[in-house]
Amino acid sequence: MKILSISATKIQHSKKNSMSLLLCNKIAEFLNCKEIQCEVIDLRDYTLHPCIGCGKCFSSKRCSADSDFNKIYNKITRSDGIFFISPHYAPIPAKLSMVLEKMEQITFLHWWKDNTYKSELYGLPAGIISHGGGSDWALKSYKAMVNDTIANALDTIQCKVVPYDEEWNTGISIPVQRVMEDSDIFPIQEYDWPMIDQKIKDYIEIFLRKI
Repeated sequence: MKILSISATKIQHSKKNSMSLLLCNKIAEFLNCKEIQCEVIDLRDYTLHPCIGCGKCFSSKRCSADSDFNKIYNKITRSDGIFFISPHYAPIPAKLSMVLEKMEQITFLHWWKDNTYKSELYGLPAGIISHGGGSDWALKSYKAMVNDTIANALDTIQCKVVPYDEEWNTGISIPVQRVMEDSDIFPIQEYDWPMIDQKIKDYIEIFLRKI
């Protein structure tokens, strides 16, 4: 079994301390304990381009103008499940939007011609984890703007979004414990890692039951 975990952050200054990347590594750590391979993809390592609607992907099922997207897409098609870890931006990071819109285009063009069409990602279990700079009060807004946005795209792509529970039907969201300010222009965020570890473990157990 092989799982992919995609870190969608675009903030370069955080480097390996990016919350998205840390969450991806947590997922990989917990899956490795179950002897399940997990590859982490950091979108900051890829140069991606927006879809321009040229339609060339209809014949190839790949983007004719974006080799880095094709590298990511090929990894996704060979996986047994995928996690998307995304911060709240406006509402989601640009590179993640580019990946989703190209996967949508590849699927939609074929479905439009044949409504029985099943994409290469048909039924692929997908987990979604959002996070942002707010505490518990902000989580529902992150769900609406990040989780639900990603889930809507994945529905078109024909993936199967894995719910956490009845209320959180498009994944989970991680709050900050405390936000501090120093001389840097960016806020310093502290997290309740024991709580995060348990929530991710619980979500992984739910996720694996869908595979």
